[in-house]
Amino acid sequence: MSAKKKAVFNWSGGKDSALALQMILQDPSFEVISLLTTLQEETEKSSIHGIPLSILQQQARQIGIPLCTVSMDKSLKNYEVKMRETVTAFQERGVRHFIFGDIFLHDIKAYREHHLNPLGIEVVEPLWHLSSEDVMKAYLNSGLEAVIIVTRADLLDSSFIGKKLDPQTIQAFPADVDICGENGEYHTMVYGGSIFQQPIPFSISEVHQASYDIPLDDGMIETYRYWQAVLDV
Repeated sequence: MSAKKKAVFNWSGGKDSALALQMILQDPSFEVISLLTTLQEETEKSSIHGIPLSILQQQARQIGIPLCTVSMDKSLKNYEVKMRETVTAFQERGVRHFIFGDIFLHDIKAYREHHLNPLGIEVVEPLWHLSSEDVMKAYLNSGLEAVIIVTRADLLDSSFIGKKLDPQTIQAFPADVDICGENGEYHTMVYGGSIFQQPIPFSISEVHQASYDIPLDDGMIETYRYWQAVLDV
Protein backbone atom coordinates (compact mmCIF):
# COMPACT_ATOMS: atom_id res chain seq x y z
CA MET A 1 0.00 0.00 0.00
CA SER A 2 1.42 3.42 -0.99
CA ALA A 3 2.19 5.95 1.73
CA LYS A 4 -0.26 8.77 2.30
CA LYS A 5 0.62 12.16 0.83
CA LYS A 6 1.32 14.67 3.56
CA ALA A 7 -0.73 17.83 3.10
CA VAL A 8 -1.50 21.19 4.69
CA PHE A 9 -5.11 22.34 4.64
CA ASN A 10 -5.58 26.08 4.16
CA TRP A 11 -8.31 26.79 6.71
CA SER A 12 -10.57 29.84 6.48
CA GLY A 13 -12.97 28.72 9.20
CA GLY A 14 -15.94 28.91 6.84
CA LYS A 15 -18.36 26.44 5.28
CA ASP A 16 -16.54 25.73 1.99
CA SER A 17 -13.29 25.18 3.86
CA ALA A 18 -15.00 22.79 6.27
CA LEU A 19 -16.74 20.90 3.49
CA ALA A 20 -13.50 20.50 1.53
CA LEU A 21 -11.71 19.32 4.69
CA GLN A 22 -14.44 16.79 5.38
CA MET A 23 -13.97 15.39 1.86
CA ILE A 24 -10.18 15.21 2.24
CA LEU A 25 -10.41 13.47 5.61
CA GLN A 26 -12.43 10.76 3.86
CA ASP A 27 -9.76 10.41 1.15
CA PRO A 28 -7.28 7.68 2.13
CA SER A 29 -4.54 9.11 -0.10
CA PHE A 30 -3.95 12.22 2.06
CA GLU A 31 -2.69 12.85 5.58
CA VAL A 32 -3.50 16.38 6.74
CA ILE A 33 -0.75 17.26 9.21
CA SER A 34 -1.79 20.87 9.84
CA LEU A 35 -4.40 23.52 9.25
CA LEU A 36 -2.98 26.84 8.00
CA THR A 37 -4.66 30.22 8.47
CA THR A 38 -3.40 33.71 7.63
CA LEU A 39 -4.08 36.41 10.23
CA GLN A 40 -4.01 40.19 10.08
CA GLU A 41 -1.15 41.34 12.30
CA GLU A 42 -3.11 44.26 13.73
CA THR A 43 -6.17 42.30 14.84
CA GLU A 44 -5.08 38.64 15.18
CA LYS A 45 -8.19 37.74 13.17
CA SER A 46 -8.37 35.67 10.01
CA SER A 47 -8.13 37.46 6.70
CA ILE A 48 -11.52 38.28 5.09
CA HIS A 49 -13.67 36.30 7.53
CA GLY A 50 -12.43 38.15 10.60
CA ILE A 51 -12.55 35.11 12.90
CA PRO A 52 -10.56 35.68 16.13
CA LEU A 53 -7.54 33.49 16.78
CA SER A 54 -9.18 32.06 19.92
CA ILE A 55 -12.08 30.65 17.87
CA LEU A 56 -9.77 29.35 15.14
CA GLN A 57 -7.81 27.52 17.84
CA GLN A 58 -11.03 26.01 19.19
CA GLN A 59 -12.03 24.88 15.69
CA ALA A 60 -8.67 23.15 15.24
CA ARG A 61 -8.89 21.57 18.69
CA GLN A 62 -12.35 20.13 18.02
CA ILE A 63 -11.31 18.91 14.56
CA GLY A 64 -8.20 17.31 16.05
CA ILE A 65 -5.62 18.79 13.66
CA PRO A 66 -2.93 21.30 14.76
CA LEU A 67 -3.32 24.91 13.61
CA CYS A 68 -0.48 26.93 12.13
CA THR A 69 -1.04 30.68 11.74
CA VAL A 70 0.88 33.21 9.65
CA SER A 71 0.48 36.91 10.48
CA MET A 72 0.33 39.26 7.51
CA ASP A 73 0.56 43.02 7.18
CA LYS A 74 -2.78 44.57 6.21
CA SER A 75 -1.32 45.63 2.86
CA LEU A 76 -0.07 42.04 2.26
CA LYS A 77 3.32 43.46 1.31
CA ASN A 78 4.99 40.66 3.28
CA TYR A 79 2.74 37.89 1.90
CA GLU A 80 5.24 36.27 -0.46
CA VAL A 81 8.09 36.26 2.07
CA LYS A 82 5.92 34.85 4.86
CA MET A 83 4.39 32.16 2.66
CA ARG A 84 7.78 31.12 1.30
CA GLU A 85 9.04 30.69 4.87
CA THR A 86 5.92 28.70 5.77
CA VAL A 87 6.15 26.46 2.72
CA THR A 88 9.83 25.75 3.42
CA ALA A 89 9.05 24.74 7.00
CA PHE A 90 6.33 22.33 5.88
CA GLN A 91 8.47 20.91 3.08
CA GLU A 92 11.03 19.94 5.70
CA ARG A 93 8.25 17.82 7.21
CA GLY A 94 7.56 16.10 3.89
CA VAL A 95 4.61 18.19 2.72
CA ARG A 96 4.15 18.54 -1.04
CA HIS A 97 0.43 19.41 -1.21
CA PHE A 98 -1.58 22.45 -0.09
CA ILE A 99 -5.36 21.98 -0.06
CA PHE A 100 -7.95 24.76 -0.54
CA GLY A 101 -11.74 25.05 -0.57
CA ASP A 102 -12.21 27.13 -3.75
CA ILE A 103 -15.09 26.37 -6.11
CA PHE A 104 -14.76 28.06 -9.50
CA LEU A 105 -12.83 31.34 -9.34
CA HIS A 106 -10.06 30.70 -11.87
CA ASP A 107 -8.08 33.82 -10.93
CA ILE A 108 -7.71 32.65 -7.34
CA LYS A 109 -6.68 29.13 -8.33
CA ALA A 110 -4.18 30.51 -10.87
CA TYR A 111 -2.80 32.86 -8.19
CA ARG A 112 -2.27 29.99 -5.77
CA GLU A 113 -0.59 27.84 -8.41
CA HIS A 114 1.58 30.73 -9.59
CA HIS A 115 2.99 31.22 -6.08
CA LEU A 116 3.09 27.60 -4.84
CA ASN A 117 3.99 25.47 -7.85
CA PRO A 118 7.47 27.04 -8.28
CA LEU A 119 8.12 26.17 -4.63
CA GLY A 120 7.39 22.50 -5.29
CA ILE A 121 3.87 22.51 -3.84
CA GLU A 122 0.88 21.02 -5.68
CA VAL A 123 -2.46 22.80 -5.20
CA VAL A 124 -5.38 20.47 -4.41
CA GLU A 125 -8.98 21.69 -4.77
CA PRO A 126 -11.60 19.09 -3.67
CA LEU A 127 -14.58 21.31 -4.59
CA TRP A 128 -13.19 22.57 -7.90
CA HIS A 129 -15.61 22.70 -10.84
CA LEU A 130 -18.62 21.79 -8.72
CA SER A 131 -21.50 24.21 -9.22
CA SER A 132 -22.60 26.43 -6.34
CA GLU A 133 -25.84 24.45 -6.23
CA ASP A 134 -23.93 21.17 -5.90
CA VAL A 135 -21.65 22.57 -3.20
CA MET A 136 -24.60 23.93 -1.23
CA LYS A 137 -26.42 20.61 -1.52
CA ALA A 138 -23.31 18.82 -0.27
CA TYR A 139 -22.97 21.30 2.60
CA LEU A 140 -26.61 20.90 3.67
CA ASN A 141 -26.18 17.11 3.64
CA SER A 142 -22.81 17.18 5.41
CA GLY A 143 -24.01 17.73 8.97
CA LEU A 144 -21.87 20.87 9.24
CA GLU A 145 -23.31 23.94 10.97
CA ALA A 146 -22.30 27.48 10.03
CA VAL A 147 -23.42 31.04 10.71
CA ILE A 148 -23.13 34.10 8.44
CA ILE A 149 -20.58 36.56 9.85
CA VAL A 150 -19.80 38.87 6.90
CA THR A 151 -21.99 40.25 4.10
CA ARG A 152 -21.31 42.64 1.25
CA ALA A 153 -23.39 45.61 2.30
CA ASP A 154 -24.76 46.42 -1.16
CA LEU A 155 -26.06 42.87 -1.63
CA LEU A 156 -27.07 41.54 1.80
CA ASP A 157 -28.13 43.79 4.66
CA SER A 158 -27.07 43.46 8.29
CA SER A 159 -30.10 41.33 9.17
CA PHE A 160 -28.30 38.33 7.63
CA ILE A 161 -25.44 38.58 10.13
CA GLY A 162 -25.82 35.85 12.73
CA LYS A 163 -28.24 33.76 10.70
CA LYS A 164 -27.58 30.05 10.52
CA LEU A 165 -26.85 28.94 6.97
CA ASP A 166 -29.84 26.70 6.31
CA PRO A 167 -32.50 26.29 3.60
CA GLN A 168 -34.62 29.12 5.02
CA THR A 169 -31.72 31.59 4.96
CA ILE A 170 -30.70 30.53 1.46
CA GLN A 171 -34.23 31.05 0.16
CA ALA A 172 -34.11 34.61 1.50
CA PHE A 173 -31.06 35.53 -0.62
CA PRO A 174 -31.75 37.95 -3.49
CA ALA A 175 -31.60 36.43 -6.97
CA ASP A 176 -28.27 38.09 -7.80
CA VAL A 177 -26.46 36.49 -4.82
CA ASP A 178 -24.51 33.30 -5.45
CA ILE A 179 -25.90 30.81 -2.95
CA CYS A 180 -22.38 29.86 -1.84
CA GLY A 181 -21.20 33.48 -1.71
CA GLU A 182 -18.40 32.56 -4.11
CA ASN A 183 -18.24 36.11 -5.46
CA GLY A 184 -17.75 37.54 -1.97
CA GLU A 185 -21.42 38.15 -1.20
CA TYR A 186 -21.08 36.61 2.28
CA HIS A 187 -18.75 34.60 4.50
CA THR A 188 -19.47 32.15 7.27
CA MET A 189 -17.99 30.58 10.38
CA VAL A 190 -18.48 26.87 10.92
CA TYR A 191 -19.07 26.02 14.56
CA GLY A 192 -20.32 22.45 14.71
CA GLY A 193 -21.24 19.27 12.93
CA SER A 194 -19.57 16.27 11.40
CA ILE A 195 -15.86 17.13 11.65
CA PHE A 196 -16.11 18.56 15.18
CA GLN A 197 -15.94 16.56 18.38
CA GLN A 198 -18.00 19.23 20.15
CA PRO A 199 -19.72 22.42 18.91
CA ILE A 200 -17.88 25.68 19.52
CA PRO A 201 -19.61 28.20 21.80
CA PHE A 202 -19.57 31.79 20.56
CA SER A 203 -21.59 34.99 20.59
CA ILE A 204 -21.91 38.06 18.39
CA SER A 205 -21.36 41.14 20.54
CA GLU A 206 -21.61 43.72 17.77
CA VAL A 207 -22.27 44.20 14.05
CA HIS A 208 -20.40 47.02 12.34
CA GLN A 209 -19.64 48.18 8.82
CA ALA A 210 -16.12 47.94 7.39
CA SER A 211 -14.70 49.27 4.13
CA TYR A 212 -11.91 47.81 2.01
CA ASP A 213 -10.14 49.43 -0.93
CA ILE A 214 -9.42 46.86 -3.64
CA PRO A 215 -6.86 47.74 -6.36
CA LEU A 216 -8.06 46.82 -9.85
CA ASP A 217 -5.98 45.68 -12.82
CA ASP A 218 -6.32 49.10 -14.48
CA GLY A 219 -4.82 50.85 -11.45
CA MET A 220 -8.13 52.18 -10.15
CA ILE A 221 -9.29 51.59 -6.58
CA GLU A 222 -12.75 50.21 -5.85
CA THR A 223 -14.18 50.45 -2.35
CA TYR A 224 -16.32 47.60 -1.01
CA ARG A 225 -18.39 47.88 2.17
CA TYR A 226 -19.24 44.95 4.37
CA TRP A 227 -21.30 44.17 7.43
CA GLN A 228 -19.04 42.36 9.89
CA ALA A 229 -19.84 40.43 13.06
CA VAL A 230 -17.65 40.91 16.13
CA LEU A 231 -17.28 37.39 17.55
CA ASP A 232 -16.68 36.54 21.20
CA VAL A 233 -16.11 33.21 22.89
